[in-house]
Amino acid sequence: MEIHDRNELPGAPIDHFHVNLESQPPVVGEINEDVLARSRIATPSGPPSPSLDISAARPGGLSTISGVFAPVALSMFSILLFMRMGFVVGQLGFVMTVVQLLLAYAIVMLTVLSLCAISSNGAIEGGGVYYMLSRSLGPEFGGAIGVLFFVANVFSCALYISGFTEALLNNIGNGQFPDSPGWRFVYCVLVSVFLLIVSLLGASLFAKTALITFITISICYSTYLFTVLTNGAKDITIPKTNTHAYLVPDNISDPSSGSHVDYDQNLTARYTGWSWHSLSENMLSNYTHDYTTDKPVDFALMFAIIFSGVTGLMAGANMSGELARPSVSIPRGTVQAVFTTFVVYVLTALLMAATCSRELLQNNYTVMLDVNVSRWFILVGIFSTTVFSSLSNLIGSSRVLNRLSQDKLFGILLRPASIEIGDKNPVVSVFIAWLCVVLVLSIGAMNKIAKLTSIFFLLSYMGVNIATLALELTSAPNFRPSFKYFSWQTCAGGVLATATMMLVVDSAMSALAIVVLLVLIMILHYQAPVGSWGSISQALIYHQVRKYLLLLDVRKEHVKYWRPQILLLVSRPGSAVQLMDFVNDLKKSGLYVIGHVRKGAMDAQEPLDPLQQVFPYWLSLLDYLKLKAFVELTISNNIRVGLQQLMRLSGLGAMKPNTIVLGFHEETPREATLQEQQLLKDLRYSKIDRSAVVEYFTAGDYLPTELNGNMERIGGVDYVNALKDVLHMTKNLCVARHFYKLDKEALSRGWNGQKRFIDVWPVDLQKPGETGLGWDNSSLFLLQLACILSMSSRWRNIARLRVFICVNSLQDMHRRERQLKGMLDALRINAESIVVPWDHVVCHFGQAAGASGVNGAPPQSQPTIELPNAYVAAFNDMVKRYSAEAALCFLNLPLPPDSAEMDSDRYLRILRVLTDTLPPTLMVHGLSSVISTAL
Repeated sequence: MEIHDRNELPGAPIDHFHVNLESQPPVVGEINEDVLARSRIATPSGPPSPSLDISAARPGGLSTISGVFAPVALSMFSILLFMRMGFVVGQLGFVMTVVQLLLAYAIVMLTVLSLCAISSNGAIEGGGVYYMLSRSLGPEFGGAIGVLFFVANVFSCALYISGFTEALLNNIGNGQFPDSPGWRFVYCVLVSVFLLIVSLLGASLFAKTALITFITISICYSTYLFTVLTNGAKDITIPKTNTHAYLVPDNISDPSSGSHVDYDQNLTARYTGWSWHSLSENMLSNYTHDYTTDKPVDFALMFAIIFSGVTGLMAGANMSGELARPSVSIPRGTVQAVFTTFVVYVLTALLMAATCSRELLQNNYTVMLDVNVSRWFILVGIFSTTVFSSLSNLIGSSRVLNRLSQDKLFGILLRPASIEIGDKNPVVSVFIAWLCVVLVLSIGAMNKIAKLTSIFFLLSYMGVNIATLALELTSAPNFRPSFKYFSWQTCAGGVLATATMMLVVDSAMSALAIVVLLVLIMILHYQAPVGSWGSISQALIYHQVRKYLLLLDVRKEHVKYWRPQILLLVSRPGSAVQLMDFVNDLKKSGLYVIGHVRKGAMDAQEPLDPLQQVFPYWLSLLDYLKLKAFVELTISNNIRVGLQQLMRLSGLGAMKPNTIVLGFHEETPREATLQEQQLLKDLRYSKIDRSAVVEYFTAGDYLPTELNGNMERIGGVDYVNALKDVLHMTKNLCVARHFYKLDKEALSRGWNGQKRFIDVWPVDLQKPGETGLGWDNSSLFLLQLACILSMSSRWRNIARLRVFICVNSLQDMHRRERQLKGMLDALRINAESIVVPWDHVVCHFGQAAGASGVNGAPPQSQPTIELPNAYVAAFNDMVKRYSAEAALCFLNLPLPPDSAEMDSDRYLRILRVLTDTLPPTLMVHGLSSVISTAL
């Protein structure tokens, strides 16, 4: 971007900063140095940042008059001024002509305001409007609209070539050249070849002749004004190209006998000179037909013709690469040209209506040529405007195509278009644009091309307005255009006006063009490389997320809309890939945060936070694993304190974790299992190769404390205290074990042709007597998590949910099974209910517990650390017997002991016995009320 002094005086030299935003991404091995370099804080005494390049205005560039005003005015005059103004007034009348001009110029002016805002917000390089849109909207939207703008310029170039050929055949040669649709196509191609040669020679000479061409056309137009003031009434011959006027019936007495063309007639229409009678006659509309296509005309067709003639407002922006001060010249020159051409068009419409009969206007499209004091002045004007406008469109389209290829938005498809020779002349882009023009010329008559041209330009203008509207609504701090005469209302008005007029011109073609635009956006969203210039979608998402996050009130939460918001605390991601992927399935469109604590301390002598050096690796790991999660890293001398920081500070507003998931504290840490085949093969927006990600997270010295080389793990006491911290913060707690066994690819292939199971054991080992259906929040939370997992798209087709309930006597089995099925139905949970006897387990609960169990009385509860090993082992054997082939088990987590310092080893040993050799197991203790049966 270039930052201009907003208080600069016109004509003063412009000094600006050029910020290089398109530097190449760093290679993998240099990411730490790259992050370090980009994050250093510049000091007044230090050297300037290498990303800032102080430079002056572009030397030898074009001025506002020659580089913007003249090209825009010439393009907006185009063929409409000299060749179609009489036809427009003859069909619409003066009043409706002014109305349509006002409508067209209102759309143009609203777009001009948006264009001026974007162009004055920073430096503009080659590529014109596409460059502005892509750097404002991002590659998806900017690239898609850039393609349509390329197409619009191609159609417009073909339109002007058709106009040039029509004028040439009608006024030079006196009928000596063959005239048929085929021959007209040949003539158009020959003219386009001439334009191709000029374009291949370079755009600089063409751009510098714009002012001379504008002066020439001004002289030509002034001769028409002189004619109106001096010439009197006379008869004007109707041209032979109007075959409809020369039709005579084959049999006068039989109108149905057909007709034929008789050029022996001498048909004329009256040029009245200035006449109030003529003005009153030509005041209102009188639609007939278009003799070049022999089709009836209507409001929509006439607007398409008018609008196609005033679409040159981007001509100055297209030459942005040749301008000395594009950010100043484009707004100023475009606005001046728009007002100038509008005044000229209204004046011409008035003179046409006041000096020509309706018959002359409707039957002679080149009336200005025939009434002028000298035909050659108007011919020179026609040839100058058409040649210049067509060249402007051909060169403009080639520059857009060249920039698209340089940005690599379409990969190898447009790679040849980036070839340049000499003074950066994109010869291949010019040749491709010329071929497209030749294809469009095959459509035929000029008025047919005009409708398509209007639609594509309207869609392009709508893109400019949308870009400015989005930038304005997102309140981006760096959107500070020096042009102030715009607002979100003008941008929105431009969007609505262009969309409405597209439908008026041709609803079917407009709908097709919009569909093409959406398809291009989708293709570029998934295929285009990420540009270094940013994307408006990120600004819009940020704006909306912030707004709605403020509306998301934690005080308005209701159990019916509860969803898990999970913080997964990871020590070694290289050995926890399966767990990270599992939690991604468990979140049910809720918040998912992966947290990690690095042992160490901030060093004031270090120029950069050490976590910034590793953060890109974590983001790349999530991208390669396709995890929809956030990453939170922190550094602390004490890992437990770091975990507390993550649990308290992760999330934002009402989107804060309500469930904490930790891996189990094994006696010996497992080896890293992360492999390249577990990651996506290709990730277009990752700057770190997947092999580098795997190498980083599987390094032998990668432990939570690798900053200082201290290989100490979190101790058992701190681990148990961390579990207690979770419950003290009133968050739901989950402890995961054996998830290295989880192989979802094997599960998806099936097991003996059948689905596997998700088994739920909502048994409170500390209170074995409470095995009925009066479940507490923890058991219901356990059931809710299992139900959410079974509903996820990745588990729905590979596993079935089973709920086990334990009873102390065989007499209770049928009654409890009916009650369990009734509860599952009430909770709308699709699961198989299984009742199993466990008196052989409860008998190990203790002497008192065993006696009471035999007598049918509920046993007493016991703290976790006092649970007998035989009791826990017996329960483990029962779970293994029923769930040996389960894909996953959910168990109730026994509560941590009151004194972790004294009983942590005993507590962890009980959990090991409880889950020994089980399938992947999630031990859960819930505090929240998460299930509702109400509507």
